[in-house]
Amino acid sequence: MLRLLGVLLLIWLVVTVVGAVLEGLFWLAVVGLVLFLLTAAVGWSKRDTRV
Repeated sequence: MLRLLGVLLLIWLVVTVVGAVLEGLFWLAVVGLVLFLLTAAVGWSKRDTRV
């Protein structure tokens, strides 16, 4: 599960950077950022806090 979240975070980060770099694809940067934040929130809530 953790590996999947890591891969998704990496994909969303790449999408965000591509959207920010390519002119006219600002919407792609916004969508990538929103998906990155949602995936990070899911990962944060699923983490195991038991030691």
